[in-house]
Amino acid sequence: AHVGTSDASGWPYVVALMYVYEEGNLLYLHTGPHQGHFLANIRENPRVCIHVDEPGAMQRGQPSPCNSALVYKSAVAYGEVRVFEGAGVDKKKAWFFDRLLERLKEPMSAYERPVYPMLDRIILFEMTIEMVTGKLNVGLHH
Repeated sequence: AHVGTSDASGWPYVVALMYVYEEGNLLYLHTGPHQGHFLANIRENPRVCIHVDEPGAMQRGQPSPCNSALVYKSAVAYGEVRVFEGAGVDKKKAWFFDRLLERLKEPMSAYERPVYPMLDRIILFEMTIEMVTGKLNVGLHH
């Protein structure tokens, strides 16, 4: 996902982050332990915009490339994000990575150590989705 925030001066900042969404109005993101722009920005202003997409195949049109179409799905979600802290945070971080590996079709059995030894180095964020828009292109129109 590409996540947009703004700093205290109003400058936009967009960063690519891994996400997990299952259902309802909650979405989860993570960063490493660094105190970077994303964390500073959401502490100042928790409102974010997230863009996810799933590109498909190019459908060739004739007589020129201008008659072609790219198949895709995309969604933009708006809401507020917070650092997920407190009791159960490591359990929720493990849940996040379990779901992320499932979404990426990456089995835990492929790893020598199927555990998450660096959870203490991860900052988990929870976004409450307030609005979602989407776009779909199924290809050439006949």
